[in-house]
Amino acid sequence: MKKYELLTILKPNLDNDEADKAIEKIDSDLTELGGKVESRDKMGRRKLAYDIKKSRDGFFVNTVISMPEDKVADFRRALKLNDNVLRVMFLDATEKASV
Repeated sequence: MKKYELLTILKPNLDNDEADKAIEKIDSDLTELGGKVESRDKMGRRKLAYDIKKSRDGFFVNTVISMPEDKVADFRRALKLNDNVLRVMFLDATEKASV
């Protein structure tokens, strides 16, 4: 299992309960594919640098996950099909950058 960092921007019109349900849906998609959540940081509602799908702000969630490498494409597809997700950044977190 490989570690990944997932930054998810959810739609701004979700209240806290709906945002939690959207996060639970992402978690259930992850566990169906054999992955698990290592840690999560709900950063809250923040202003976007530019409009995404006519939204000026979004609910940011940063999650460290571990999952099999061969299931990453399926998980990305599930994230794209989720209507509550505006944007996703998916990074490999196994190696640290050297400065």
